[in-house]
Amino acid sequence: MSVQNYQAYQQNSVQTASPGELTLMLYNGCIKFIKFAQQAIEKKDIEAKNTNIQKAQNIVRELMITLDPEVPITNEIMPLYDFINQQLIQANTHNDQQALKSALDLITDFRDTWKEVVKQTRKQQFGTGATV
Repeated sequence: MSVQNYQAYQQNSVQTASPGELTLMLYNGCIKFIKFAQQAIEKKDIEAKNTNIQKAQNIVRELMITLDPEVPITNEIMPLYDFINQQLIQANTHNDQQALKSALDLITDFRDTWKEVVKQTRKQQFGTGATV
């Protein structure tokens, strides 16, 4: 598959995704960038570390913005997103692998939970056999 075809596929995936699937894509992107940042710290590649942590922070901020203040669980999720963001700042300013791991673990938990929500929603909408 050529790069151009792959980019078209990715763009189409985003444009046709449900809101739940878009959130899942954000979690997956955040996980990817945190892992890239971990590798960059190991390689002492400060520029790549900074770039990838900033991308992860942008995703966390987007997740924060999309929270609905009318939904009661928002009051429980927002502090966790804020903690993740603080861990990313700590990792970026101090090359702190433990802070990155902490952020990665929380985002992975969110992703896994959200993946199950999307799966259950699909089951309700389309019957059994829906996969994420």
